Amino acid sequence: QVQLVESGGGLVQAGGSLRLSCATSGIIFRTNDMAWYRQAPGDQRELVAAINRAGSTNYASSVKGRFTISRDNAKNAVYLQMNSLKLEDTAVYYCAADRYRTIRRGVIIDEYHYWGQGTQVTVSS
Repeated sequence: QVQLVESGGGLVQAGGSLRLSCATSGIIFRTNDMAWYRQAPGDQRELVAAINRAGSTNYASSVKGRFTISRDNAKNAVYLQMNSLKLEDTAVYYCAADRYRTIRRGVIIDEYHYWGQGTQVTVSS
């Protein structure tokens, strides 16, 4: 049974930092591409950051330079270090595992087979 469990969310003032963790089980972690997504109320889910099995990363333009995704294959965990947090970073953050590609509306997109339950991040002024 695959489990992804996020932790580390909470309430933080603008300009502050948080570190999210995602502990995984039931997957061969080192062979999996991983990602963090977020969803704010009324908004669509969006990719925040991704890291593949080789350690290559990519980020949403809105978080580039502020957030860092990393992985620890020995601990079967992926992390998201979030610095200089802004009000617009408020959302539920989800960990995702096992990337695959699909076509939606004629566009090739990345999707993930497994998802965590999410952790709330709230940035206050």
